[in-house]
Amino acid sequence: MDVCMARQPILNRNQKTVGYELLFRDGIKNIFPDINGDTATLRLLTNSFLNIGINRISMGKMTFINFTRGLLINKIPEIFHKKSIIIEVLEDVEADDEVVKACTELVEKGYKLALDDFIYKDSLKPLIALATIIKFDLTASSFKEIETILPILKEYKLKFLMEKVETNEEFSRAKDMGFSYFQGYFFSKPEIIKGKQISSDKVNLLQIISEANKEDCSIEKLEQLLSVNLSITHKMFRYINSAYFKRRQEISTIRHALVFLGLKNIKQFISLVVSVELGQGKPDELVRTSIIRAKFCELIAIETGKDALSLELFLLGLFSLIDALLNTEMTIIMKHLPVSKKLKSALINGKGEFADYLKLILAYEAGDWDLVSKISCKIKISEKKLSQHYLEALGWADAYNL
Repeated sequence: MDVCMARQPILNRNQKTVGYELLFRDGIKNIFPDINGDTATLRLLTNSFLNIGINRISMGKMTFINFTRGLLINKIPEIFHKKSIIIEVLEDVEADDEVVKACTELVEKGYKLALDDFIYKDSLKPLIALATIIKFDLTASSFKEIETILPILKEYKLKFLMEKVETNEEFSRAKDMGFSYFQGYFFSKPEIIKGKQISSDKVNLLQIISEANKEDCSIEKLEQLLSVNLSITHKMFRYINSAYFKRRQEISTIRHALVFLGLKNIKQFISLVVSVELGQGKPDELVRTSIIRAKFCELIAIETGKDALSLELFLLGLFSLIDALLNTEMTIIMKHLPVSKKLKSALINGKGEFADYLKLILAYEAGDWDLVSKISCKIKISEKKLSQHYLEALGWADAYNL
């Protein structure tokens, strides 16, 4: 069975990615009308991890996975190595004798528990005592409500994770409250200071992207461009000699690299590497998400028969977070880039021919499967293919080893 799966990053107080929560397709009863939810979830999990491989998805970081009551008492988490997952106990799981017994045995075997979407009840004390992490959902509990609960939990050795953190202000407040982990796309929001200009070094990097993406740009021009920028050249060689390409012999000259990649791919690469340079001092996940979006968008374009637009759609995904990288309004940044009106309209206003592609990717990242289905139908791509392309985009982005 095919699986729709997305991952959401979990960051620490320094905005370093320490793990991912895996989001699976909702509406299991619609997919498996004749079997119960536990069986359906099990099929989704085993198919994902046995066929895809957990390391490919999580990059060796903590992987948070939701488990129902039935899966817990049937010891399904033991399918996975204790160091590869964090067991999320869903909020509707009661701390009855069977559940506490199952969780106790898992903890004794070295597994770690997180209590998901936590709302305090005295009846949950046996699970709180077993847990390592408590997750609060900011859309389900206010800061004020959470502040009243934290003192009750001080007697336990716990770390706290705040979900649905969508602004830098929310991140700062949660950090001040003592939270260790944060989930949400707060890191992708620009901190815009009115009147602030883009620095000269950043403008130079934007000019490199501009030159690379001109219609009349040639291999010769690109070779000249790269020969005077050691940082970009070094990253190009590291990328092209990575395991992603599985080459027998290393490529060691700029011309050989350009010929090997081809004009379209090297334009993409320069755009990617410059984006990484622009992201210096920003969370790694911000740049990684940009790269994933770029490849995902390109693959969707090709799948939907828009091969001729694949480079533009690649740039759409790549530039979708450039305002956060530069802490500058998108309208100002677009003045420095020679991109099409369709691309600018999608990035600035969320409108036009390309807007649905960006909306689809954002919905997929959020695990909004209903919206994913709606847009997939509109642009005529199967959800099976969408899932395959997302996983390919993850692997492709990992080749950059940020």
